[in-house]
Amino acid sequence: MKYYIADTHFGHENIIKLCGRPFADAEEMDRVITGNWNSVVNDGDDVYIVGDFCHKAGKPVTGYLKQLKGRKHLIAGNHDKIITGDPEASSYFVSISQMEVVRDHGHTVFLCHYPVAEWPGYYDGFYHFFGHIHKTRNEACMFMEGLEKAYNVGADLLGFTPRRIDEIITRK
Repeated sequence: MKYYIADTHFGHENIIKLCGRPFADAEEMDRVITGNWNSVVNDGDDVYIVGDFCHKAGKPVTGYLKQLKGRKHLIAGNHDKIITGDPEASSYFVSISQMEVVRDHGHTVFLCHYPVAEWPGYYDGFYHFFGHIHKTRNEACMFMEGLEKAYNVGADLLGFTPRRIDEIITRK
């Protein structure tokens, strides 16, 4: 099974206030996201983290990675240098890339942390899963919502739980 999630921001205390997340502190947020993740993901599943896994955490990123089930794939975001610059943290990932195209249950999905207005495969019916803009109501968000096969897979929008493709594409 394949799962997708972006913008978990493990350890990032300020993201709670910035995004209006329903947590008292980063410790609670981390505990809830970890519990949600492990309640749906099995060790043999692939999880595509579409950027911004961890940011400004008070503990090593490997501490989070060790707790999470599944084979992890990182589509690097603007806050992922803590992973890409650390060989030990990077070793927890099956793959690390800036963009990726995956096949999932008869669909093709273009993954990029950043929302792209016209992505590879756009005219061939590919989906685009992205993060970065969280649930803000700005021009970029409004524009991307108008694109039929573009989906924001930010944790804030997925109930802080990795989701399968069928759960994501039935949201619109």
